[in-house]
Amino acid sequence: MKKLEIFDPAMCCPTGVCGPSVDPELTRVASALFLLEGKGFAVKRYNLGSEPDAFIMNEKVSALLNEKGPDVLPIVMLNGEVKQTGGYPTNDELADWFEMDAKDLVVKNSKNSLL
Repeated sequence: MKKLEIFDPAMCCPTGVCGPSVDPELTRVASALFLLEGKGFAVKRYNLGSEPDAFIMNEKVSALLNEKGPDVLPIVMLNGEVKQTGGYPTNDELADWFEMDAKDLVVKNSKNSLL
């Protein structure tokens, strides 16, 4: 089974989807990851502000942070290999990595939904 890990910069909550002004990119990522988890894929996010040990314990993440500083975050790993740094994958990239259709990573709104 494929395992996706995202090492996020320090955020106010685990997904960054909180507070008075929410970044739409963080909302898109959180939704896509939620849908991936719902399909049975292993997805784990680490927040630098609340889980610094995860960043230290992962040799690749620790080395990237030491070499490039916090601007390298987020770091996206698939099956233990760094796939991307400095930004989140698009839904198309996630779909490609997990061999699925990108439209399956978009929350479908109903007229009664708040999403």
